[in-house]
Amino acid sequence: MIAIPLLEKYNGIIKNYQSGDIIFEEGKQPTHYYQIISGEVKMNNYNDEGKEFIQGIFYKNQCFGEPPLFIDQVYPANAVAVTDSELIIITKDKFFELLKNNSDISLAIIKNLSQRLYYKSVMAAEISSQDPEHRVLRLIDYSIEQLNFKKEEAGFLINFTRQQIGDLTGLRVETVIRAIKSLEKKGDLKIINRKVYR
Repeated sequence: MIAIPLLEKYNGIIKNYQSGDIIFEEGKQPTHYYQIISGEVKMNNYNDEGKEFIQGIFYKNQCFGEPPLFIDQVYPANAVAVTDSELIIITKDKFFELLKNNSDISLAIIKNLSQRLYYKSVMAAEISSQDPEHRVLRLIDYSIEQLNFKKEEAGFLINFTRQQIGDLTGLRVETVIRAIKSLEKKGDLKIINRKVYR
């Protein structure tokens, strides 16, 4: 998203997190801008029964957790390293200074936030009114478009676990598995060596 040398110019520091490490917690005041150099980060919440709901999964060159910086609100979700991850972070003040001095970056951030808001709107409608197969396929199609999944000989490799698909769509893992198998029978997905392709 933002070039690393530019972030370093604004006192960006590189931090490493191991898989499972909490980067920030729901309910805490935001103090930094976070961007992934390598690895994978999820933002999640837990309901009263302890079931996880994944708000989003973020990859290399993506930022996360920035909306509360703009509105002085607490984080609405946790950020957790899914894999060992290297991040570059800058303080909120330096982030705003960077945006003021770089209008092109400001527009890129606005575009990124708009894409995520659009995704949330689309998925909210899908989750509330569609059958499981449709939800899974919609998530996959959106992810191919927005997350730049790799196209291989068999098609686009869907880089989500069944659990992550369930957490992102509000479905149980068993329902996701049945939906994927049904979509495979219909020819909408391929399963090769337990990996899902579109």
